Amino acid sequence: MAPPLLFDLRGKRVFVSGHGGMAGSAIVRRLAREDCEVLTADRSVLDQTRQDQTEAWLAQARPDAVFLAAGRVGGIHANAAFPADFIADNLAIALNVMRGALAAKVKKLLFLGSSCIYPKHAQQPMTEEMLLTGPLEPTNEWYAIAKIAGIKLAAAFRQQFGADFISVMPTNLYGPGDNYHPEDGHVPAALLRRFHEAKVNGEPQVVVWGSGKPRREFLAADDLADACVFVMRHYSDAGFLNVGTGKDVTIAEFAGIVADVVGYKGKLVFDTGRPDGAPRKLLDVSKLAALGWRAAIQLRPGLAAAYADFLAGGGRFRG
Repeated sequence: MAPPLLFDLRGKRVFVSGHGGMAGSAIVRRLAREDCEVLTADRSVLDQTRQDQTEAWLAQARPDAVFLAAGRVGGIHANAAFPADFIADNLAIALNVMRGALAAKVKKLLFLGSSCIYPKHAQQPMTEEMLLTGPLEPTNEWYAIAKIAGIKLAAAFRQQFGADFISVMPTNLYGPGDNYHPEDGHVPAALLRRFHEAKVNGEPQVVVWGSGKPRREFLAADDLADACVFVMRHYSDAGFLNVGTGKDVTIAEFAGIVADVVGYKGKLVFDTGRPDGAPRKLLDVSKLAALGWRAAIQLRPGLAAAYADFLAGGGRFRG
């Protein structure tokens, strides 16, 4: 039985903030199946870290709904190298877009967070109630704190102004449009590139950062986009929702799958001198499942689609 429709996207003007990123571009693709007008703005036109630009753009565009997917993202190395950028830019984007949306009388806004908001040693799988119950993982705490603030901002705007602002917390993403920087990218994109280059260059082994023992959950960006549209239409509450598959694998297992998808036949070597991050990150997705949504894309075919996009020249920071 389908949940009640709380917000109809048909005929609406929908702004996808961060449409050039992996999550944002997936949401744009998903919205093509809805009878709505999709609004986007390139960074050359709109710098969402600037309050004046953001509020002026939203006042002029007058969207009915906003998917807030913009943000500065990256892996362990990027978080460690640019802590001020990660916390400041993500705080600014969340605040500017929400303030601007309120002033422009946006009817509904969905904020995308990240599963790194949970404590490093949170009980597994992680329920939404575990937020702020323990210390964060130090390797990405700057990004995590900004995302926690975004969740609280959305809830505060709802409480004080009655704004229909909601939040979702996706797990680790992969898919078309990812950042393929060899050091600053997330694990799936960085490994796809590393194994591809090793295959092309005939390298006998590939080094994978860390011990390979941590367990991670991976969600296809197009599944996230489908979940975001579902939640936008069927959910309205101050509490955020986890979005994931409910299944995890070790980094070693994941690296093996990536190597197989790429067709790399060499040896995998794990650099234990590199940080592992949190020992495990698995989301409890029972609340979203109870509403009627579950992930549909399996890991291996999802990675094959991402690799095909990489081979076709998709993604960013390939140099």
